[in-house]
Amino acid sequence: MVSPDVGNMKIAARYAEHLGGELAIVYKKRVSGSEVEANEMIGEVEGRNVLMCDDIIATAGTVCSAANLLKERGAEKIYVGVTHGIFALQALKRLAEAPIEEVVVTDTIPLSEQAKKVDIVKVLSIAAMLGEAIKRIHRNESVSNLFNNI
Repeated sequence: MVSPDVGNMKIAARYAEHLGGELAIVYKKRVSGSEVEANEMIGEVEGRNVLMCDDIIATAGTVCSAANLLKERGAEKIYVGVTHGIFALQALKRLAEAPIEEVVVTDTIPLSEQAKKVDIVKVLSIAAMLGEAIKRIHRNESVSNLFNNI
């Protein structure tokens, strides 16, 4: 499990613990609003398939920069899981050029027609989970128990 930046470290650590794997963290430096540099990493990825998780892809600068560093450090296949896929500016072009096998996003934000054409982008629906959460709220039932069974 890889966190593409320090800000997502706690979530990635929980995923690593849940999946029984190890954690690597990429240190990034923001160059501009759409560009980042990933030059350092804590953890080992050499010879391993990795799953990188983040909350959002807007310009894809963070995940693509991190993916390039992971590949330089010997990662085999790189998969990305993201909650919200905005795919602004050059994001789709960057993703197509990055050493990423697959990017999985939820349907919290509708994909643009351009994003739907990118083969590595896959969408998971959270409609059923949201519906169940709304039902539980309406019935004054626990919503947190919904996430304990995932």
